[in-house]
Amino acid sequence: MTRGFMDLRGWLALLEKENELRRIRAEVDWDREIGAVSRRALEKKGPALLFETIKGYRGGRCTKVLTNALGDRRRLALALGFPKDVGNAELVQYVMKKNRETIPPRVVTTGPVKEVVVRGDAVDQTEFPVPRWNFREGGRYIHTFSAIVTRDPDTHVMNVGIYRGMIGKKNTTPFLLIKGGQHWGAHFVKYAGKGQPMPVACVIGWDPIMPFLAGSPLPTGVCEWDVMGAYRGEPAQLVPCETVDLEVPAGAEIVLEGFISDDPATYESEGPFGEFTGYVSDVPTPRPTMKVTCITHRREPIFQGCLEGTLPGSYSENSVMSSVQRAAIAWNILTGAGIPGIRDVYVHPITNGVNVCVKITKHYQGQPKQIAAALWGNAAAQYRYKHVWVVEDDIDVSSYEQIDWAVAHRVNAGEGGIVIFPGSFGSPIDPSTPLEDRNVAQLGTGLWNRVLFDATRNWKFERRAEWGGERFPPTVRPAPEDEARVRERWQEFGLGDV
Repeated sequence: MTRGFMDLRGWLALLEKENELRRIRAEVDWDREIGAVSRRALEKKGPALLFETIKGYRGGRCTKVLTNALGDRRRLALALGFPKDVGNAELVQYVMKKNRETIPPRVVTTGPVKEVVVRGDAVDQTEFPVPRWNFREGGRYIHTFSAIVTRDPDTHVMNVGIYRGMIGKKNTTPFLLIKGGQHWGAHFVKYAGKGQPMPVACVIGWDPIMPFLAGSPLPTGVCEWDVMGAYRGEPAQLVPCETVDLEVPAGAEIVLEGFISDDPATYESEGPFGEFTGYVSDVPTPRPTMKVTCITHRREPIFQGCLEGTLPGSYSENSVMSSVQRAAIAWNILTGAGIPGIRDVYVHPITNGVNVCVKITKHYQGQPKQIAAALWGNAAAQYRYKHVWVVEDDIDVSSYEQIDWAVAHRVNAGEGGIVIFPGSFGSPIDPSTPLEDRNVAQLGTGLWNRVLFDATRNWKFERRAEWGGERFPPTVRPAPEDEARVRERWQEFGLGDV
């Protein structure tokens, strides 16, 4: 389902055509109100929201805010070139395939993102209507849906990721930067080892494929710009930055350039933030801080961000993306590990990929443990795959009810049905983890106790003739011939309307 690149304005036009965009012309306050409106729209499974009148920003450098653009699976399908009602397996299989392909970008001399250039003392991030998304957050988070671009100083391969960052001073942005497990963290360590600050470019607003792939842990050494090209079937057009040695999309709305130093004297307080877990994370902490040296943007740019925090019945954009992307990444990991019989991989949006459900045709008793080990040993497990559920191919992994039934009657904790892998690298924002195990400055990342739920039927049991030669008792479902006879007589029973 290849489609060419589209900038943010082309994406908005498609959303409007599909009746998936609502323009909010009434004045709203950037301080908490945009976040509250966004939360209610997510709860109602509502459209993308384009706020066109922001309090204090009439006639300013930037007057519009877009959010909730990928806040529904229908819009994610549109972004990937599919009909809104496409099935999960088709979407996940497509993402699995495209994640393994590349088309290198093409560097051009200029583009719309260079229409306005702001340098040095003129840089002021508060000229953009950056929301304070939640009343408990530590500040105005300018980077919630931005693509953060860095370059490996040794291989010169760029990385494009999504990381949270809030406005500090008018020209500084403290980030939650994890040195262990994140690609830009590895770059940061290399620059620090050379005694140099790390060049950074932050891209706000472009083709929706950008946040979809920036939020996905592709293999080390693979540049997301190249994979985006494969998805779109053509090279991404990039332009050189003004003050850092990086390239960014020529059609982006806004780009902030600068440097991050590992000198603690440059750190500024960051947090707390309403994280994807649905909880307000951590406490205010000194963190690595970007010094913004230049901002380039289109005329009348549109600021794009997202309300984080997934709650029951209220899925954030991140959770919608994770439901497809994290399933596809896990499936590729398992395929690459040579594990047979993988039938489906599903991530329920409510968990953002912290829980992953794998359906298999069981080939051997230790297969579920092999699945968990493959996932937990991969760098993609930094913030995800904390809990692994493995079921057999008679279970629909998209149904919590069916998984719950399998767990109730096939998990035997004393027979290896539950396996705990303690002290693994993991998430520093998990509210269930003690603060001392989330000390990134000391540990490099967070520590997790991961769990496998093996809800497959135990092969230690002997096959029994009274069970039809199987190791497990049969279910109570009627015989196929009885079900067929009942279907034929359904009208006769007076149940035709049931």
